Amino acid sequence: MGHVKGVRLGLRLQILLLLGALLVAAFLPLFFAVSTYARFTLHEVRETYARGLSRAIAGQISEARAHRPDDELTSLLAAEVGTTGVEAIALFDARGRVEHRIGNVAALAAVGAVDATKEAVRHVVTPRGRALAVVVPDARGAIVAVVRTDEESTRVEPLVRLSGLYMGLVALLLLVLSYFALTRSIVAPLLELSRAAERVAGGARRLEAPRTGARELIELGESLRAMTDRLISEEEALRGKVDEVERATESLREAQDRLVRSEQLASVGRLAAGIAHEIGNPIAAIMGMQDLLIDGGLEPAQERDFLMRMRSETDRINKIVRDLLDFARPAAKNLAVASEPANVEAAVSDTVALLSPQKSFREVHLDVDVSPALPPVRLAREHLVQVLLNLLLNAADACRPGGHVRVRARASGDRVEMSVEDDGPGVPADVRPRLFEPFVTTKEVGKGTGLGLAVCRGLVEASGGTIELDATHAAGARFVVLLRTAAPAHANGDRTPSARSDDPAH
Repeated sequence: MGHVKGVRLGLRLQILLLLGALLVAAFLPLFFAVSTYARFTLHEVRETYARGLSRAIAGQISEARAHRPDDELTSLLAAEVGTTGVEAIALFDARGRVEHRIGNVAALAAVGAVDATKEAVRHVVTPRGRALAVVVPDARGAIVAVVRTDEESTRVEPLVRLSGLYMGLVALLLLVLSYFALTRSIVAPLLELSRAAERVAGGARRLEAPRTGARELIELGESLRAMTDRLISEEEALRGKVDEVERATESLREAQDRLVRSEQLASVGRLAAGIAHEIGNPIAAIMGMQDLLIDGGLEPAQERDFLMRMRSETDRINKIVRDLLDFARPAAKNLAVASEPANVEAAVSDTVALLSPQKSFREVHLDVDVSPALPPVRLAREHLVQVLLNLLLNAADACRPGGHVRVRARASGDRVEMSVEDDGPGVPADVRPRLFEPFVTTKEVGKGTGLGLAVCRGLVEASGGTIELDATHAAGARFVVLLRTAAPAHANGDRTPSARSDDPAH
């Protein structure tokens, strides 16, 4: 399930919510304090009023009780009940017995026993609500007046509601004023600054900062404008540097092209010079012997000797031409890729069989170390034999009589590693970088064309392999050939390796 993006409240709404919370935190305790204080104050006032009223009624009744008959006293008591919250009035003798009573009997019953010798104030609960019973002693006993006090609640409620309404209106007014103040001083400048930044992001070259609002916002706009100007200037400078780099890159590319063309011309020159050197000497010898034959006067034996020499020089020229074709053909046509995988062990055996009769191999010791069950390789068998012949002949030529030449073959991951090493003088350091170039040789003039290693590299690389001189081998020379193994045979017995799109030989 995807994540639901949370709703982000705006700055103005967040400040208003915070201000509303502060107003609630400030006004709510104040409201309860005012309500409680008003109730308490009115209660105290009511009790004070009830005491005063009860004493006044008691004084009046006490005087009437001493000078008036009982029937007038009853009418006086009836006149006092019901006025200013008096619920009931009772007259007690000195022993605490009721002589006269009028009003709410239940309220008088809630007063209980009365001590006629002491003044007392009692809080009682009548069927009509809470009341205050005041006992006032006189000469004949005591007078008890029950005055209701729950009227304070009906009087304090309008005041409490008025206070709450006033506080609510004040809080609402503060929120409305804060809304407009925030909009004018903070939110509007911020929105204008945001729109200016969006215009810069859309391609404008200057930030038009707002000039209204709070001082901090004006300073922020100025800072952003200065930063934008600096970034734009740095961008222009960077564009200039990029243009310079592009021009320099183009100049380097042109120089590289010129260098490649020069190197190609130099290679062609070296190739032409090598061909001229290798073919020029045999041609000069053939022409000289032809002149002698044309002049005549030679013995038949001399003529045959000259013809045999001419044939030898012609074979030499033919070999040079064939080596040149072998050198050029794999790179152009990839002819080294075998239509059928080559067996390494069989190729090594064929090579050894071809070299055994050679005079150079009669004077050296040849060691063969081929791991059993090597996988077939992608180099054609005749080309693999040709590579081994070139490497082994070079190794034999480099060794003195009694030297050692060793050929090895082993599996190395998905490849077969073959090496040919000798204990000769090795390859000079100045020749190593150009060792695989055409007509580069360490042999004497007339003993080598300098095309053997170049042909080997063309054959090996055309099949996706590598050939190189092991620079870490100090005792003589060691050439390492890495050949790619052939793909597994198909189920129907077809041994043709399947082509792969990432094969460098294709």
